[in-house]
Amino acid sequence: MSIRLAIVGLGKIARDQHLGAIAATAGIELVAIASRNAALDGIASFNDIDELLASNMEVDAVSLCTPPQGRFAQARAALLAGKHVMLEKPPGATLSEVYALEALAREKDVSLFSTWHSREAAAVEPARALLTGRTVRNVAVEWKEDVRHWHPGQAWIWQPGGLGVFDPGINALSIVTRILPEAFHLVRSDLFFPDNRAAPIAAALSFETASGVPVEAEFDWRQTGPQTWDIRIDTAEGPVVLTHGGSRLTVDGEPRIVEEDQEYRNLYRHFVSLVGDSRVDADFTPLVHVADAFMLGRRTAVEAFED
Repeated sequence: MSIRLAIVGLGKIARDQHLGAIAATAGIELVAIASRNAALDGIASFNDIDELLASNMEVDAVSLCTPPQGRFAQARAALLAGKHVMLEKPPGATLSEVYALEALAREKDVSLFSTWHSREAAAVEPARALLTGRTVRNVAVEWKEDVRHWHPGQAWIWQPGGLGVFDPGINALSIVTRILPEAFHLVRSDLFFPDNRAAPIAAALSFETASGVPVEAEFDWRQTGPQTWDIRIDTAEGPVVLTHGGSRLTVDGEPRIVEEDQEYRNLYRHFVSLVGDSRVDADFTPLVHVADAFMLGRRTAVEAFED
C-alpha cells in the first residue's frame, strides 16, 4: 500500500518541486494539504497541521514545506501523532530544535528525514568517490543568486531564523560536507546585513579541514543575470569542478557528468525506503556550519534592500 502523504505549506517550493516529485514516485500518494492560503483541486484541504491531525483523515506521513520558523511545533505534533516526517531544508530554525526532533522520532519509532536536495544532484556522489582517491589542496565555493527571482515577496527569509543568504548557501554546504574526505571547521565569518533586514544578504566564510586544507565560501543574494552555483576543488592530481548546483562535473578539464534535475524525486524515493523500516536520516552538519557562521560572524552593514 502506498504511503499516504500530506504536504504542510503549499508555497513556491512545494509547487515547484514537491508536487511533481511525489507524482513521479512509486509507493507514495498525496492525500492532503495543510496550508492557510492554498489548496489543490481533488485533494483534502486543512488550514494547518493541527486541523489535519485532529481530523479523521488517514495520513501516514507529512512533508513540511513551511518556513523554518515555527516548524518545530509542526514536526513535533506530527511525530507525537505517530506520523513519519520529511523536513524541507533548512530542517529548523535552531540546532536544539532539530536534535530534539531526532530524539523524539527515535522514541516514537517513526521516520524523520532531514533533506538536503542539493546532495541529490547528479555530480555529488561521483565527486565524493573521486575525491577519496585524491589529495585535496584547497576548495573554493561560489554560490550567488538573485533573491528577487527565487524568493519573491517572502518576508520570512529576512527574519530571525530565516537564514537570509544561508537559505541557498546551506545547499552549497550540504554538498561540500558530503564530498570532502575530511570534516572542516569555521575559522572566519564575515556577514553583510542590509540596514533594513535581520538576516544577511551576503557572507564570506573561511574554513579549514583537520589537516589544514583551506575551504573558502562566498554567498551572495544580489546576483543578477546568470546565477552561479560552483564548487572548485584543487587537488594534487588535477582540478575537480562541480557547477550548476552540483548537476555537472568536470575533472581535469574534461566534462564527466551533465544531467537534468532529479533531486526531489531522489529524496522521495529515499523517504519511501526510510518509512518502510521506520528509519531516521538526520544529518544536521550543514546547519551546524551556518550556526557557527552566525556565532563567529563579523557584521557589516550594506545598503538597504527592497524586494
